[in-house]
Amino acid sequence: DTYKYTNGTASDLIRTGGGSVAGVIVNSHTSGTMKLWDSLTATGAVIVNTYTFPAGSGIYMFPKPIDFYTGLYFTVGGTLDFTIISKANS
Repeated sequence: DTYKYTNGTASDLIRTGGGSVAGVIVNSHTSGTMKLWDSLTATGAVIVNTYTFPAGSGIYMFPKPIDFYTGLYFTVGGTLDFTIISKANS
């Protein structure tokens, strides 16, 4: 499976099952934060704890994709327009 993008502006389940996440593109935000979970909801194992984005937009790619096993849940704080790059296990 190849990496795919998911656009959003609110907390949401990005993928179910296992896979990997390569990074996040911040299109725009106002006091935007994110938190990534290895879960189907905003509970359980935390992949990336709450991160507050600096002013402006930007691309935040991980040095190496991070695996998740149950699902990929993305929590949004503040106002955030994002694109997350992830893939499912083959």
